[in-house]
Amino acid sequence: MERRRLGKSAIVVSDICMGTMTFGSQTDEAEAIRILDKCYDAGIDFYDTAEGYPVPPDTKWVGRTEEIVGKWLKTKPRDAIVLATKVSGPSHVWFRSPCRNGMTALDRRNIETAIDASLKRLGTDYVDLYQTHWPDHQLPYDETMEVLDELVRAGKVRIVGCSNETSWGLMKSIQTAERLGTARYQTIQNNFSLNNRRFEDELAQVCRMEGVSLIPYSPIAGGVLSGKYQNGARPDGARFSRYLAMEGRQAEMGKRFVNDKSLAATARYAEIAAEAGLDLVAMVVAWSKQHDFVASTIVGVSKEDQLDSIFAARDLVLPADVMKALHKVGREIMYPMG
Repeated sequence: MERRRLGKSAIVVSDICMGTMTFGSQTDEAEAIRILDKCYDAGIDFYDTAEGYPVPPDTKWVGRTEEIVGKWLKTKPRDAIVLATKVSGPSHVWFRSPCRNGMTALDRRNIETAIDASLKRLGTDYVDLYQTHWPDHQLPYDETMEVLDELVRAGKVRIVGCSNETSWGLMKSIQTAERLGTARYQTIQNNFSLNNRRFEDELAQVCRMEGVSLIPYSPIAGGVLSGKYQNGARPDGARFSRYLAMEGRQAEMGKRFVNDKSLAATARYAEIAAEAGLDLVAMVVAWSKQHDFVASTIVGVSKEDQLDSIFAARDLVLPADVMKALHKVGREIMYPMG
């Protein structure tokens, strides 16, 4: 498995990262531990979680994912694992966090409270990568970057990153860190897949020029690119099968991922994989890894048997003709997720 550097930092990780957001809801503890063990044995050393997990967000199980990861972490050498977690962004914008009764923000009190609680649940005295889960563009970046820098200096955090950020926000944070002389974001964790290529429009160039690594989430488009939602299928227990039966934010997210354009694009990608003799999931994960601005692609599964297709992407390099065919679909069916 290839290893790549996170930004300009000293941390080098496997180019596949295991995401954990279903652990404690869709995936029970025993299954989660089996998944984590199998990933570790396969050479994956990078694991991502968040204080607000598992999903869908709910106060009845918030924090459970970190607890499960922490229990597993005790069975492994701590310095063999690169561990990432996140602090919730503000609850007054597009999303209400289940943490702290929805009274979340990216100020000093919330960040300090969040990291201490995460460290306790994870059973460790430091995390390798600490990320803001989503931004608040009305809050000056000064306080956020200063307190994150203090966490680095205190040894609670090795490096910091952001998630769900914009080009403006990433550049503003870098400018603020340079002005204040603080730690800067080394990574950005945004949605990026064959069904959502918007990162390439502007953010990819920011990453290239500023030395920031993308660690993309949802490379399989929430499972849509596996083909399991084709022809109106709604698999039992699948995330968007549940979301599309709900209301509010979950229903809207389901429609964003599962729609006529995304299913049409997926059908075309499945044809390309079949013609090339490739597993569809392995192909879409390999595509994500095959970008110069990507350090490690975050994958997620809810069942152990879903890992085989992920592992098939470990050393897979897509040939030029396959990359060209995939790009052609992207030009003809633009922005399937809006």
